[in-house]
Amino acid sequence: MQWSASLATGVDLIDQQHQELIKRINQLLEACNQGKGKEVVEEMLNFLEDYVKTHFRAEEKLQQDHHYPEYPTHKQLHDQFIQDIGNLKQQFESEGATLRLVVVINRKVVDWLTQHIMGADKALAAFLREGRSS
Repeated sequence: MQWSASLATGVDLIDQQHQELIKRINQLLEACNQGKGKEVVEEMLNFLEDYVKTHFRAEEKLQQDHHYPEYPTHKQLHDQFIQDIGNLKQQFESEGATLRLVVVINRKVVDWLTQHIMGADKALAAFLREGRSS
């Protein structure tokens, strides 16, 4: 997954965190592709799980501070993704760093993140740039 200008929201904090997430997802995928030890993949999954929670908290605080009307829906998307990461960890613990896990990470994590940034996060950024708060 590559960071590109098309993924930029224009909100520095969010963009910086998205760039770090993409970097870590790529490291996780590379570790799986190289058949690296269980410890490396587990460490990356743990980091990803923690970082996603940190990133989502920051985004959600922005939404609450600015009275973002789509907050409940956006938070629900975040909560579902956290659950998906937990499911990936369980799959890793039961199956190890398999090709199947790499495929699932690609499908769930990369696709979700790209779609979430292009949709929900860009809508949030537009709202914040407009300076509306009720």
